[in-house]
Amino acid sequence: MFTSFNCSLRLGNLVDTLQGLAYSPVFILGFLVNAAALRAIISKRDSRTDTGIYMFNLAISDFTLVLFLPFRINDSFLCLPKTKLCTFLIYMHFINMYASILTTIAISVQRYLVIRGGCCSLTIWVLLGTLCALFQENNCPDKLWKCYERCKNLPLQQQLIVILIVFGFLVPLLIIVFCTSQVICILSKVDEGSEEKKRIVGIVTANMIVFIVCYTPIHVGLLVNYFYKPPPNWIAATNCCFDSIGYYFLLKQFYL
Repeated sequence: MFTSFNCSLRLGNLVDTLQGLAYSPVFILGFLVNAAALRAIISKRDSRTDTGIYMFNLAISDFTLVLFLPFRINDSFLCLPKTKLCTFLIYMHFINMYASILTTIAISVQRYLVIRGGCCSLTIWVLLGTLCALFQENNCPDKLWKCYERCKNLPLQQQLIVILIVFGFLVPLLIIVFCTSQVICILSKVDEGSEEKKRIVGIVTANMIVFIVCYTPIHVGLLVNYFYKPPPNWIAATNCCFDSIGYYFLLKQFYL
């Protein structure tokens, strides 16, 4: 048993080190790409349009997540003490990830229904902040194994799991797929040579692909962690790079 514990400990240390090494380039790349995306959005004269507001909100969400990655990197190498700071950092990660998800929904819905953007973005942040306040006990220091890791024998509340899986992923996925397909279907009736058509189709298609690639593994991991003994390192933060890379280059075409 003692030998098994030592092996698990060494494996855990190796995983933590690899995790820290993996997050380091994510931080550098995410910082540069998000800074470039923010600069591109702010500098465009059309940045106050509905699409500009959503893109700015998405970039702010991703950039904030990137700014907190050094804490995650530091925890991987030095193991931060379990304090209220850990609870704050976990919920900052939670808020920013779901701000990206809900803003992605808003972009799809806005492209389909042409809705107004500012109030919707504000509602997203208020909704997520309220949700974190209601379920804050799930990530209190006494339920953490490490600063960024919950105790494996203390799963999230069932109500929170349902909210995250159903309303945080499945419903958004259905909305995005529906809106994207409808936009492409409607625009298929437009002149084939229309540059505006190509730009819009490119944005909504990238929107859907980024959502599926970035958020499917995370929510599958949440479900597996709840029902089974979780495999290590399901959740990552690479979406903060994918979002900005995709939208930065698409925005350059859209605003020009």
